[in-house]
Amino acid sequence: MATRTAALAMACSIISYSAAAQHHKKQLVDYVNTLQGTNSSFKLTHGNTYPTTALPFGMHTWTPQTGKNGDGWKYQYTKNTIRGFQQAHQCSSWTNDYAVFSFMPVIDSLVVNEDRRATKFSHDHEVAKPNYYSVTFDNGIQTELSPSTRGAHLRFSFPKGHAAYLILDGYTGLSGVKIDPDGKTLTGFVNNGRGFQKGWKSYFIAKLDQPILSYGTWENHHDTKQAGQKKATGEGVGAYLQFAPGTTVQIKVASSYISAEQAALNLKRELGPDKNLEATRKKAASVWNKHLGIITMEGGTQEDLKTFYSCYFRASLFSRKFYEIDASGRPYYFSPYDGKIHYGYIFTDTGFWDTFRAQFPLNALLYPRQEGRYMVELLEAQKQCGWLPSWSFPNEQGSMLGNHAISLLADAWAKGIHSFDPKQALDAYYHEANNKGPWGPANGRDGYKYYNKLGYVPYPEVREATAKTLEYAYDDFCAYTLAKATGQTKYEKIFGSKIFNYKNVFNPLTGFMQGRNAKGEWSKNFDPIEWGGPFTEGNGWHWVWSVFHDIKGLIHLIGGDEAFTAKLDSVFTVKNDVKVGTYGGMIHEMTEMVQANMGQYAHGNQPIQHMAYLYDYAGQPWKTQQHVREIMRRMYNSTENGYPGDEDQGQTSSWYVLSAMGFYSVCPGTNEYVIGSPLFQKTTLHLENGKTFQIIAKNNDAQHVYIENATLNGKPFTKNYITNQQIMKGGKLVLEMSTTPNKKRATSEQDRPFSVSNTAIVQ
Repeated sequence: MATRTAALAMACSIISYSAAAQHHKKQLVDYVNTLQGTNSSFKLTHGNTYPTTALPFGMHTWTPQTGKNGDGWKYQYTKNTIRGFQQAHQCSSWTNDYAVFSFMPVIDSLVVNEDRRATKFSHDHEVAKPNYYSVTFDNGIQTELSPSTRGAHLRFSFPKGHAAYLILDGYTGLSGVKIDPDGKTLTGFVNNGRGFQKGWKSYFIAKLDQPILSYGTWENHHDTKQAGQKKATGEGVGAYLQFAPGTTVQIKVASSYISAEQAALNLKRELGPDKNLEATRKKAASVWNKHLGIITMEGGTQEDLKTFYSCYFRASLFSRKFYEIDASGRPYYFSPYDGKIHYGYIFTDTGFWDTFRAQFPLNALLYPRQEGRYMVELLEAQKQCGWLPSWSFPNEQGSMLGNHAISLLADAWAKGIHSFDPKQALDAYYHEANNKGPWGPANGRDGYKYYNKLGYVPYPEVREATAKTLEYAYDDFCAYTLAKATGQTKYEKIFGSKIFNYKNVFNPLTGFMQGRNAKGEWSKNFDPIEWGGPFTEGNGWHWVWSVFHDIKGLIHLIGGDEAFTAKLDSVFTVKNDVKVGTYGGMIHEMTEMVQANMGQYAHGNQPIQHMAYLYDYAGQPWKTQQHVREIMRRMYNSTENGYPGDEDQGQTSSWYVLSAMGFYSVCPGTNEYVIGSPLFQKTTLHLENGKTFQIIAKNNDAQHVYIENATLNGKPFTKNYITNQQIMKGGKLVLEMSTTPNKKRATSEQDRPFSVSNTAIVQ
């Protein structure tokens, strides 16, 4: 293992990964299992993922489909039939999908119905990697996929002696197809998805390399077929093609949201030179090896490497590119917000309530150029639809709660990404914070009039009110810190007056955040294990910690360091009982918490994911070190059961990626990462600025989880945090790991991470 990992580190430190691959048998892409987290259902999720075949942040992804058209659970590990191979974009099983069409090979007779054409397979005959997916059905058909950014190369190998058909399914909405049998080309469009503000089309083109014997169109509402028909338009319209028995047919396919001509350009540019699927597969492997090689690891087990790179893969899919490159090389896009063509960059398919916590801070560290483009696009989106995005899929859905676009903007600025106008950002956020949009609780600010008048959102007047109060206070902090950093004194004063509003929903008699009505009365019969009501997808044990920007202030409310750490301890030790509250029954997040058997710690959902790092703020950093290692060990693996709950657009994966490196972004909007306990003996970040930063954990293994001593660039280091700027300068953080905690190291006030209570602002 030592020889291989040393060679791996050497390989990733040079520019050409393909040359480096000669030094070791296993490439980084080979560690990834895209089936991680696919054993999920409505009642219990181990990730709610599907086996995505794609390039990093690719505009389109591809996946096998076990579920019905329109079903959010498009691939479930327990299913034993596949009904199609589809272009996909879904970032959550709860949000369905858009711009979908699929191909399905069948033999013997032309069966177009999605249920009856579904064909049995075994996972024993399935390969699932980022650059290549393959499955061989029980009937002998083999399907293979390799991706480009806006397309894919597919290959269908039919068994000899059987009639061979390929079906294109137009999915759930309006679609159109045109067959050119002489040119061996399929073109068309699909228009499926929900919530689009204006009409749009996803244009596709597919070029085949084998002769077409016969063809026709069909529609999937009544499965009627029109033999010999070359084109059709309507609901669920598709096409079918027949090939000679035993044919192996390759298809290059690409799509565009702009035009049919742009789809053809995407195909030519991305897949045109590839003579066969092997060429596309090799190119995609090279892209992934270079991307995954931004972070290289030494000293872990094979399973550690598989889990890490599988999570890093999943964290590298979101947000997706929604822009395309025109004939002159300029980026442009069809806006899902105003239905017009704009020049510039755009990204989509993410929910900020999930991803502001770790996925965007990870991106800011690893890909600051792309992050800078994203910040510009956020403000462009606001101009196009009138609101800052909160949940883009691909347009603004307004889902969940909070106004976390300001978190992304403030975090980028704090980390030196100054690609946008801060006044424009603050103007947009001020509008967001003082208005309510027409759709979704996070389109604008739900309950803003109460919040501005009372200093909290009252319950039961507003649903999930206490959770909203906590997130609004944090978002106002982000606006405050951006304003302060950029000399926007008006906004510094406005938002600085609100950042302590979290205190207004803390009940000192119970020691928890709690629902409070407009008269100021606390909700009666409070029980911290009861879910829902004033909380979102959690209970009092989960939400009491959601004061990212002022943990010191929270420590004071709870009664000081000892009381605070004792309460943190209690999360892991109290019984994992559930009261379903306003949900009326067990939801999957409750089931996952009970199954995890770590008390009231519910890592499968976002509100508590930062909690284990809070010991660093209260003089007991060794408990952070112990708990984060235990969470990584118990709740993540590389298999179909690989996550403790919904993966959520890269967030749960990003928690693992950051934590495995040894730190976490407790408070985005600051430049700090709070230190935990690295999983590997050596982690090397190959930064975009050309420098490298290493975290070296001496003696590290499953028992050596505690930091005995540390140095940063050769100097003693006692801080419980490291800044983005320190990392970006390059260097070495050297940790001496131990089996027993050092209860004297890093316990002083000066060693604690940022809390706004430590600043000069008047409380």
